[in-house]
Amino acid sequence: MSKFKDLINSDTPVLVDFYATWCGPCKMLTPILKELYTDLNGSAKIIKVDVDKNPKAAEVYGISGVPTMILFKNGEIKWRESGIRPAHELKKIIEEFV
Repeated sequence: MSKFKDLINSDTPVLVDFYATWCGPCKMLTPILKELYTDLNGSAKIIKVDVDKNPKAAEVYGISGVPTMILFKNGEIKWRESGIRPAHELKKIIEEFV
């Protein structure tokens, strides 16, 4: 989990997608995040955390449903939401913290 902490403590915004392989909506979110990553052009990072393989991370951040996205900057939670949003909406949210 120390590598995760290093990532979220960056001054570059990091969007973390907490997901599960069995989750239908999580699978729908994957292409949205790929589009978002391209649109952000390196201004933010996106990482995926499988809650079944990383239950400690899910517990620490109180993940009770997937997909849940949390935006971190300098180790602080700046935004959090469960569910799916279009790439352009996620980009607007992230750009507030770039």
